[in-house]
This record gives sequence, structure tokens and C-alpha cells, in this order.
Amino acid sequence: MSKNESEKSWRLATQMVRGGTMRSEFGETSEAIFMTSGFRYDSAEAAERRFKNEEPGFVYSRFGNPTVEMFEQRMVLLEGAQAARATATGMAAVNAALMCQLKAGDEVVSARAVFGSCRYIVEDLLPRFGIKTHLIDGTDLTAWERAVNARTKVVFLETPANPTLEVIDLPAVAAIAHKHGARVIVDNVFATPVLQKPLQLGADIVVYSATKHIDGQGRCLGGVVLGSEDFIVNELTPYLRHTGPALSPFNAWVMLKGLETLELRVSRMVESAASLADQLAGHPGLAAPTNVPALLYPGRRDHPQYALVERQMSAGGNMLAFRPKGGKAGTFRFLNALKLVDISNNLGDSKSLITHPATTTHQRLSLEERARLGIGEDLVRLSVGLEDARDLAEDIAHALEKAG
Repeated sequence: MSKNESEKSWRLATQMVRGGTMRSEFGETSEAIFMTSGFRYDSAEAAERRFKNEEPGFVYSRFGNPTVEMFEQRMVLLEGAQAARATATGMAAVNAALMCQLKAGDEVVSARAVFGSCRYIVEDLLPRFGIKTHLIDGTDLTAWERAVNARTKVVFLETPANPTLEVIDLPAVAAIAHKHGARVIVDNVFATPVLQKPLQLGADIVVYSATKHIDGQGRCLGGVVLGSEDFIVNELTPYLRHTGPALSPFNAWVMLKGLETLELRVSRMVESAASLADQLAGHPGLAAPTNVPALLYPGRRDHPQYALVERQMSAGGNMLAFRPKGGKAGTFRFLNALKLVDISNNLGDSKSLITHPATTTHQRLSLEERARLGIGEDLVRLSVGLEDARDLAEDIAHALEKAG
């Protein structure tokens, strides 16, 4: 059995600790950091063969690097993909996955509820290059049926979505897209590869901000794109090679270390998030229910797409959204009263972080569009970390007393 075949037979925890590891002649146990921009060749003939892809080996760290390749190969095992390429940030991964395969005249259909920077790429950037884009309600399969057509090259979505945690039926959307020959790109950052496998549900390409749960400790930026070998080698790799959003070898090493504990961290975060959601449900410090629920957590039965969550996720994740009393002023009082949870726009950290999307991650959207998405001025997004859930509950309960 080859090394590659052996790694595929390993179980998840083993893959995340040992997958993709390459050792130098020194026999190190921890993965080596190859902090080098370039590589030498034994001869001019060898350099020529490398550039012609006639022999294996590295050429330049913008094209590939041993430490980065270890991270890519470990992600391939974790995701169940054929190939992967790492990028400098999560948004570089999203942009590259889209731009490498689109040209003027193509069409893109995207769920309306996506991260603010993803909205910018779909809504503002792509049309500048003659690419027509459609934004739709991702939970409405009829809307997908109406929007996807023979000119659609790519379908893009997040599930669960940022920040409202709406969940999209991946197999159904993939079937609609594939009927018209379109590829499906899924941003799986909220679910993580531990809780959801989009490629097994019909997606063609998966993107991550490795900055989030994969690093998991707020240290550095990174991203990754996963898909078929044909797509990664023939479409994505040339784009990355010539445009240059390369992941630093040091950051790749940090991501490798993060993957070693990813399953453990996500499991603990999910446990705490579920406990917090149950304690917050019906809390007197939350706003009265309207068309936007006072609390949203995919792992609770009162989530609007709970049945779908059960079908395509193994757990509800570590993200909650809820609405303190008192509108924007009350929400700001709540945020400012927190002593343990940090106000931040990041997520997936070992430290619990809370965000006010209307004034940060989604502030560039119009008031009308935020209302359509359910991003009111009283909505907060909580990324549950690794603190004791009892301490988090006490901190949030105390702060909610200040909101109303």
C-alpha cells in the first residue's frame, strides 16, 4: 500500500495529525518550515525539466512550497477532495475560485446571504469584467430554478450563512446547477470540514478561510480551495501561479498545527454553543420575536431549517445569532457590558468573539438590503470559543441585563 493510499484509510483524527507529512533528511517529528522564496537545481537541464513539469520538484514559493504542500495534502484528506491549493487569505481563496474559471459573458448565481466581502466580489467586482450576477434567496429552491440557466457558469453559496445562520439545501441546489452544467462553490467556513462535507453533498469546489477554525487561535491569515484534480491543476493553479496570492510557509505551518486539534476544538465549541443556545432561548433580555427570531442556532429544533441541518450537518456548529432588547442602543449597551467575550469581527477562535454585523462585516450593505437579510441593528453574531460554558453564560446574562 502506498503512503497516499495508507493515509486515505486512516480515520479523521489520525489524518489531521499525520496526513501529508513529509520529512527532511534530518527526521524531524514536527513538520519543517521551509522559509525559502526559491529553490536550487543540480543542473541547467534539471531547471529546464522542472519548468516544463517533466520532473517533480519545487521551483518558487509563489508556485509551491514543501510546508504549504503538506497543509494542502492534509486538507485534501480531511475534506475528501482530489486536490487543493492554499492561498494567503480566505478572501483570496474565494476570489481565485471564482475568477480562475470565469470570463465575460458568463453568469454567476449567488445566495444573497453571504459574507460582506463575498458580496462585494459577486455584486461589484465580477460585473466589471462583463460577468452577469444574480443574487437570490438561497433557501428558496424555486429561486434557484428560475435563476440558473445555460449561461450560468458558477453557483456560489455559504451554508450556514454569515451572519444569520440560514441553511441551504446543498444536494438540491447542486442538482439544479449540474442540470445546466454549472459548478457549485461552497464557502464551508461556519460548518468546518468536521461538521459538513460539501463535496459529498454535491458541491464541486469548497473554499475556507483557514484564518478561522483551522488556525483557531487568532494567529495568522490563510485560505484554501479544494476540488477535482482537473479543476485545481488546470484552472486554479495557473491563476494562482501568475497572480500570486501565495500562503506563507510559516502560516502554512501554523495551519498544520491547528489541524492537529481541529476536531477536539470544534467538538468542545459545539458542546458549549448548544448549551448557551438552550440557556438563551426565551431569555427575558432578548428582543421580542418578529420576522427575525430572537435566537438562531442551527442545532436547535426551533431553527427554521432544523430538518435540513440534521440531514447535511453532523452538529449545529459554534456560531449563534441573537437580538438583545433595546434596538441598536440596547445592543451596544449589551456589547459594552461584556467582560469575558471580546468584541471582534473574527470567528472560529479559541476565545469567544462577538460581532455587530450591521456596523462591521455587513455595514456596506444598504439598510433595505440588511433588513431583507434579517441583519437588523439589534443582531449580534457570537463565535463560541473554548472557555468554560458556565463563565460564558454568566457573562452574557449579566450583559443582557444592561441591554433593555
